Amino acid sequence: MTPDYRQALRDLTCGTLDPADFSHRHHIGVAYEALQQGDFFDAARQVAAGIRALTERAGVPDKFNTTVTWAFLSLIAERMRTTAHADAADFIRRNPDLGSGAALDPWYSKPRLSSALARSIALLPDKPG
Repeated sequence: MTPDYRQALRDLTCGTLDPADFSHRHHIGVAYEALQQGDFFDAARQVAAGIRALTERAGVPDKFNTTVTWAFLSLIAERMRTTAHADAADFIRRNPDLGSGAALDPWYSKPRLSSALARSIALLPDKPG
């Protein structure tokens, strides 16, 4: 069964989403839905605030990474505008590389993405891409 990413976004925003039910695939689906609903900055605020609160409720606030969140949202937004897809589930199926932790490797080094600074602010890429 395909997850209801719209409902997951509502639950994330309201603070009722169970961290145990929020996989990387859900991150992509929720980002997709937020980007569908509004402009990039509104979506980024909504998703980042929700994920940050989720990691805090889960007792792992250090897992939130501003740079990763910002970069993935940017990549998802670009793909949404440049690829054909019917909905969030179809988008995820057509962009399997987004499900990999390596999706940002062309632009970011591992040390940069895992730094304390990357967790707190959105860093620009350190690779030529």
